[in-house]
Amino acid sequence: MPHALLIKFPGTNCDAETARVLEAAGFTAEVLPVALLEPASLERAKMIVFSGGFSYGDYVMSGRIAQLITKSRLGERLKKFVKDGGYVLGICNGFQILTQLELLPRGSLIHNNTGRFICRWAPLKKNDGAKTSPYLRALPDNFELPVAHAEGRFVGESGDAETYVKDGHAALLYGRDVNGSTANIAGMQDDTGRVFGLMPHPERFLFKSHHYDPDWSTAEHGWGYYFFKGVAEAMAA
Repeated sequence: MPHALLIKFPGTNCDAETARVLEAAGFTAEVLPVALLEPASLERAKMIVFSGGFSYGDYVMSGRIAQLITKSRLGERLKKFVKDGGYVLGICNGFQILTQLELLPRGSLIHNNTGRFICRWAPLKKNDGAKTSPYLRALPDNFELPVAHAEGRFVGESGDAETYVKDGHAALLYGRDVNGSTANIAGMQDDTGRVFGLMPHPERFLFKSHHYDPDWSTAEHGWGYYFFKGVAEAMAA
């Protein structure tokens, strides 16, 4: 089974749920405190995961201190990991960290246009140019996942977001305006498709019973299961 390494920072609070869904989808999962992180930590891993939460309390800006600590401990090792065929996933706070590690096309995640923390279910859709993404391959074109963030609005330089939608870097889009993200961008991928960041929380919809509708029966599992199952299948292909 492919091995997933989840890097835990002070304030990360979604690692246990993420490890659980990874194991359900066919991975082995290890949660590693960042204090123990070193380049050799990546040797067994097929995927590195930055889980959701509030790393270092988001005291400077979301993900900033986590990015600095990761860079100081790994140097360029994470970029080499991707170059060598590894997968990297960032969920919510993890997405914020990935943008600052420059593993994704340039852009920032800033305060929602409401100025408030948002906790709700969000309609999502695959971008037509990214339907082959390993993270989205086992999902339908339209689905939904929970979101929970205060700084989830994706912005970029003028015209960047529209270009990302056109070229497929913006792999996942909101089905409607959720937080003011330019072009309704909910998730981004790099040129390889193996690095993926998204604001919604797939780990929070593993079982059908996690859905707000007790009669939901659209699929055998929650959509989050298929998000991770698709990656496992891509690795095995």
